[in-house]
Amino acid sequence: MNVLVACEESQAVCIAFRERGHNAFSCDIQECSGGHPEWHIQGDALQFLNPREFMPPDEFYFTYGIPFVTQDGKYHDIRGKWDLIIAHPPCTFLSKAGASRLYPQKGVLNMERYQKGLEAKDFFMCFYNADCPKIAIENPIPIRVFVLPPGTQVIQPYEHGHPYSKATYLWLKGLPRLYPTNIVTDNIISWVSGGSKDAHGNPRKQSGTKFRDSKIRSKTFPGIAKAMAEQWG
Repeated sequence: MNVLVACEESQAVCIAFRERGHNAFSCDIQECSGGHPEWHIQGDALQFLNPREFMPPDEFYFTYGIPFVTQDGKYHDIRGKWDLIIAHPPCTFLSKAGASRLYPQKGVLNMERYQKGLEAKDFFMCFYNADCPKIAIENPIPIRVFVLPPGTQVIQPYEHGHPYSKATYLWLKGLPRLYPTNIVTDNIISWVSGGSKDAHGNPRKQSGTKFRDSKIRSKTFPGIAKAMAEQWG
């Protein structure tokens, strides 16, 4: 299959599909950190979602597809459309975890953050409505105010071999639900720290992992990437 993994610089999902023989490419505005620039498109993923007419190099006719250059400088084109798109759009302004910043005071809406959330929703919906038979979008649980389409399922890292909890929504079109592959039941802690105390001021038994920057927190767990490749590939 021709697979686009959008908004992915780590290349975890891209590599998992490549290992199973698929023609997969990651795409992000950042350079890849997964070690395979030959599989990475550095640029705005929206430019490479839907097919269009174009003239390939050294040819004198227009064709219908998706042309692009990978980070190593080589030209490629997907004739027709992608068979599968897996997208990880930015969640900073859509995630439920940011609700306290959206409403800094009870009943008071941060209009600047709200506007950025609407822009993030527009970006999200471009993937949701892409011209592709199989689509998966991954994001944290969203804030209700932005009225995203209903999610298909919630997955957890501990369902795929990692001793962490991090509730993640999947929006699926043309794909089956992702089923657990290796359930961990012992010593599970939160991947993202919720602080040392809960909402009632009581000490947390499991306060989560130590501080990580947003880039590290957002990377796809290898067990989940492998499950996607095995079950959707």
